[in-house]
Amino acid sequence: MKKCHIAYLACTAALIGTGLGAAPPVAAHRIHVVHPGESIQKAVDAAQPGDTVLLTYGTYHESVDVSTPGLTLRGVGRGTVLEPAAGASTGTTPSTGSDPAKNGKTGKAGKAASSCAAAGNGICVVGTKDHNVDDVTVASLTVTGFAKTGLYATEADGLTVRRVTAVKNGVWGIATEHSVHGLFRDNTARDNGDAGLFLANTVKEEQGATDTEGTVVEHNRLEGNRIGVTVRRLRNLTLAGNHLTGNCAGVFVVGDENKPKAGFVTVRDNRIERNNKSCPKTARLDALQGTGIVLTGAEDSLVTRNVIKDNVGKSPLSGGIVLFKSFVGTTSERNRISDNLLRGNTPDLVNTDTGKGNTFEGNSCRSSKPAGLC
Repeated sequence: MKKCHIAYLACTAALIGTGLGAAPPVAAHRIHVVHPGESIQKAVDAAQPGDTVLLTYGTYHESVDVSTPGLTLRGVGRGTVLEPAAGASTGTTPSTGSDPAKNGKTGKAGKAASSCAAAGNGICVVGTKDHNVDDVTVASLTVTGFAKTGLYATEADGLTVRRVTAVKNGVWGIATEHSVHGLFRDNTARDNGDAGLFLANTVKEEQGATDTEGTVVEHNRLEGNRIGVTVRRLRNLTLAGNHLTGNCAGVFVVGDENKPKAGFVTVRDNRIERNNKSCPKTARLDALQGTGIVLTGAEDSLVTRNVIKDNVGKSPLSGGIVLFKSFVGTTSERNRISDNLLRGNTPDLVNTDTGKGNTFEGNSCRSSKPAGLC
């Protein structure tokens, strides 16, 4: 049998005689290796579906647009670092209500006049309303110091983000809009201006909640952000096994007056402790401190088997688990808060919502507002 010797560390399938004719050749998936000082974008633009762009150890001063389906953009660990190019904006003040991408897309996202960098983002995974970008993976690298978002995705189907470290970005560490079937696993988001991980239907227009079709956020560490994880106007999503500490608030599940409501979100088996950083009031949200999990304007969600400790503050939203009527007056309905362990929060459970069908059962806790929820 012949040995195959193919460039880019890939090989077509071997041909094996079967007596019935040779098997058809299988298209090779290539690995494009990039070193510091070389262009990541050039390698991404040259890649075909299924290829991998491998970033070696070192620092890259660049933003990257990805629109090739099936592409993997991977580093070799935290020591693969993307920072803004010289002269790029590195502001760290949160900006609310702006479009993180400002995508003037024409053809491939990488051809769009550096739209990702121009918007202050590090890595942008960008599809279109008519055609999602499918099955992109971003893994094993650090994005830091970008004015808006370390890693931003829109119109993505099947996006996987794993072992990404997003540190000290101005707004969000990792963020998605208009995306489904996502998997966010084993990431670290620390000291970002707003949410470490931000998942939304859209930020630039009013719409009802959209179905993520089973997006999963698991085993991530969210630390020192304004909010650890924000789930905004979405349905059918799971947050499981994450560790959230040192934020102003741990988890926000947010809905409003649009239909359908946010909901069918499961928050389970997370460890949420000492989220006591103090964050000032904004145009959209009261001051935050000492908040574990907040559900506001949400329905049919489950919060269960979480360990929530020592979240202490004086905000209207302070508490271990807080059910809060939204700021536009939308109530939460039919949410179940069950089998959580709460200690040392001020207080452990809070229900200021007038919505119907919300239940608190089987929780181990010592204080509540109103009394009697424990």
